[in-house]
Order: sequence, then structure tokens, then C-alpha cells
Amino acid sequence: QVQVVESGGALVQAGGTLRLSCTTSGLTFDDTAMGWFRQVPGKEREGVSCIWSGGSRTEYVESVKGRFTISRDNAKDTLYLQMNSLKPEDTAMYYCAVGRLASCLPSADYFSAYWGQGTQVTVSS
Repeated sequence: QVQVVESGGALVQAGGTLRLSCTTSGLTFDDTAMGWFRQVPGKEREGVSCIWSGGSRTEYVESVKGRFTISRDNAKDTLYLQMNSLKPEDTAMYYCAVGRLASCLPSADYFSAYWGQGTQVTVSS
């Protein structure tokens, strides 16, 4: 059974930092791309970033480039999202997702049915 669990969300002030983690089990973690998505109530889920299976390539949505860094530890089956210079518009529920392939783009088309329950990030102005 595949399990995906996010953690690390919190309330922070604008300009602050957070590090999200996503622990997984029940899948061959190092064979699949992984991604982060976010969603605000009433809006569609947005792809934030993804990382290829070996970690050699990463993709970001334009709005977070230069501020967020995705990484993975294949030995620990864990995905991370380092979030710096946070802005109020980054406020959302953040979800971790398991890729369908070894490669990815930050689009739901590249991701499987396995998603976490989300972790809330709130950035105050």
C-alpha cells in the first residue's frame, strides 16, 4: 500500500522560510519523479515543482523560481521543498505527489493517483 505523508507546514511571516517534507512508503521511490502541488480553496490545484527520479533535473513554476528548491533523498524515500522569501500569495495547502514516470513537468498529467493529505502553509503580510 502506497503512503504519502507531508509535514512542515506552518504560519510564517512574509520573507520567512519553511521546509516541507514528504515521506513515502510502498513504492519504488528512486524509480519515480516526485512533485509538489498547492491549492487554495476555490481554485484549481497548481503544480509548484517536480524532480526527476535520480534528482538530476528539477522543474519549477515561474512564480517560485529562485525562491523554492526541491530535493530528494532516495535513501530515505523522502522529498523536500525548501521555501525561502515566502510571500502571502504562497499561502495554500501543499501536496506531495508520486510521478507516473521517471521524468516530469509540474503538471498533474505527470502524476499518479497517489497524493498526500497536504500540509498547510500560511504566509502573513
